[in-house]
Formats: sequence, C-alpha cells, structure tokens
Amino acid sequence: MKNFDIGPLPDSMDATILEQLALAEVATIGHWRRWGFVDRLIARLQPGPTIVGTAVTVAVPSEDNSILHHALSIIRPGDILIVDRLGDTNVACYGGTINHAAKLRGAAAVIIDGPCTDVREIRESGLPVWCRGSSGRTSRSRGFAGRLNVPISVGGAVVMPGDALLCDDDGVLVLPPCDVAEEASRAIAHQDRVSGFIPLLNEGQSLPDLNGASEKVLAGGISQ
Repeated sequence: MKNFDIGPLPDSMDATILEQLALAEVATIGHWRRWGFVDRLIARLQPGPTIVGTAVTVAVPSEDNSILHHALSIIRPGDILIVDRLGDTNVACYGGTINHAAKLRGAAAVIIDGPCTDVREIRESGLPVWCRGSSGRTSRSRGFAGRLNVPISVGGAVVMPGDALLCDDDGVLVLPPCDVAEEASRAIAHQDRVSGFIPLLNEGQSLPDLNGASEKVLAGGISQ
C-alpha cells in the first residue's frame, strides 16, 4: 500500500469564467443550490474581497503535514489549496512559515478543514485563509503519508481536483467546472434585481410587495 497518493495537477479554470464567478456571492447561490457548501465553521480569519480559483486538493493525516509542504512545489499562481484533515480538528497543519511560502507561490487562498496556528502572522500576510479557528498543537513534516490532487471531503462537501472555489466572508462554495458559468450568470442576475430594491425601499415601497412574499403568503394562507 502506498503511503503517498499523488494525482495529476488539474487544468486551471478559464480565467474569464473565474472573473464572472467572482461577481457572484456565496449566499446568493445559497438561495437555490443545495450542495457544495462547506461547513459554516470553516470561516475566514479576517474579512476581505471575494476569492475564486482552481482547487488543488490535499489530504493531510494526523500530525504529518509533509504532503502539504510538497503541494507548494506544484501549485500555480491563482490556485487555491483546499485541505482535508481527515477528521482531525485539534492539530494545526498550517502556520506562518508555510503560509508565507504559499503566498510566494501565488496561491489565491487556503482552505483547511481544521485549525491553523500563527494566526496573527497569517492575518498580517494578507493571504486569505479559511479554517476552523486556531490551535497551539501543531504538526511536522514527518513523511508518513498524504494525498494530493485526489477527491477529498472538506466541511461535508466533496471536492474534486480542478473544481472551482468561490470564497467570501459568508463561506466557501465548491462548484464543478461544468456548473460555474450557469451559476455565476444566475447569481449576478439575482443580485442585480435585488440591488434594484434599495432605491424603491428608500422611496417607501414594501419589501414583501417587491419580492412577492406577501402575495405568496396571502395566496396560501389558511383562514383561522
């Protein structure tokens, strides 16, 4: 049995499609899509702009982060490292030094289904990181085992190498490449429509009348 399982580096998502996706909001797509959202407890360390990119998947077992270090040798500018901790929520596999290396390699972001360490240093670096808080218990590059560019599970979402990732202050959404254009277009149209409510609300119009909520309630209401 192989201790290390390394798949091929996936194709990068088309830059034009990613630019379109960056105009969408995770919470907008959350109005209708029911899968691909990572656990809400995997949160951004500090607020910032929307980040999009191609998923480079990593599975990091126990206290050995050697595969995560190796991943830094193959990522491209704009890639997002997304890390399956295989159920470990106590030991940090990611800290200040590896964060600095990831930033130098051009990573767009890092998403970890577990804690990180050196939080202040990571925040000051400016590289966006989503994780399950912080921990003083840390891993080392032991060379035991790990997986790279294989299917993983992060926060309850299946992530395939090469998937598109939409990340903002509300969370992280995983999208297969075939769904990106349609979801981005639908989200942008929805956001444009909703943003048009603001001047109408300022004029005194009613939100439930504008969005149809009152009509639905009254049409389906049950007499008491």
